[in-house]
Amino acid sequence: MYEQYYGFSGRPFQLTPDPDFYFESTTHKKAMSYLGYGLNQGEGFIVITGEVGAGKSTLVAHLMERINPDDLTVAHVVTSALDGEELVHVVAQAFGLEVEGHDKAGALGAIERFLQDEARAGKRCLLVVDECQNLDITALEELRMLSNFQLGSHPLLQSLLLGQPEFRRTLAQHPDLDQLRQRIIASHHLEALDEDEVQDYIVHRLKHVGWDGHPILRDGLLPALYAATDGIPRRINQVMNRLLLLAAIEEEGEVTEVMLESVIAEMGAEATHGSGTPSGKLKVETDNASLASEQDIDSVPASEVAELLAERDARTAELEAAIGELQAAGGQSAAPGAVIGDAPTQAEVDAALERIEQRLEEQEQSFRHVLTMLIEWLEDEKSREAA
Repeated sequence: MYEQYYGFSGRPFQLTPDPDFYFESTTHKKAMSYLGYGLNQGEGFIVITGEVGAGKSTLVAHLMERINPDDLTVAHVVTSALDGEELVHVVAQAFGLEVEGHDKAGALGAIERFLQDEARAGKRCLLVVDECQNLDITALEELRMLSNFQLGSHPLLQSLLLGQPEFRRTLAQHPDLDQLRQRIIASHHLEALDEDEVQDYIVHRLKHVGWDGHPILRDGLLPALYAATDGIPRRINQVMNRLLLLAAIEEEGEVTEVMLESVIAEMGAEATHGSGTPSGKLKVETDNASLASEQDIDSVPASEVAELLAERDARTAELEAAIGELQAAGGQSAAPGAVIGDAPTQAEVDAALERIEQRLEEQEQSFRHVLTMLIEWLEDEKSREAA
């Protein structure tokens, strides 16, 4: 919705990795340098770690755009809690191999033959393994064993391992991974963006979709956004999506710090829904598997939307009742033969007005929340297909 309202050519803060929006911060520039060095070596392991949403997947997507597929065959694996045998089969599938019998020995043989065929054709092979913190130690050991495949003295497989900070700690400390550690030729940990980079990041993505200064980003907004998101790109995207949607719904030509506070409060309430724990700073980090449960509108069932709409209608009814109450009180004072004591005092009128204003505000917030969810639901590709 908001991209049409502001005349953007697309959504500048989508959550899925898009190399077209790649922003080269200081830490991403270092990561690309390490990746370039590691790939030139053509062997061993390259390790990139970072917090959830730090930009690891976007970095890899940007890397893939710079790779010549005629020179390098890439298989990409996003892991769950796999053991060693399961990982071998997943790797075989990632390279497009069919294994008869689904036994480990057959999968290893198929992988080795494939790697040898690619090497004879003059192509190198790269295995990208994402979410490595989920892997069992036996699976990491199988990755090391795969790196042993050679054709003569020529290594056949190089691996790029991506993971969260706990994976970095596992690599450094686990006693059974000493041989894997010895084969790491390049490693980098993606840091968060600093305050200046957050401003550059937002302007970079907005300009990519044709932003010409409308809406205006008011003073104080971006420092407050940095404080709320800790400079994590995915968190920034989540908040900016909601913020621009709110501005478009309210037909505003500027985005303010007050609007940001409203969005942060709403997202914090959603993140802690049912926990009974208040939320201070926005914390919306999730892993790839659970991201949809917090932010994707697919996680909002139709029954919950209906419940929210019913709540809005109930508050509307309360509001109408309050107005009727006030009108009745006013009518009593004007009725023939009315007793002076029956007339409402000024304090009673003020209290009734205050109740009406409070209910109006509650209804507006409820309606805006429902409208936001419905718009996000309708804009989601899967939801459009379902509709």
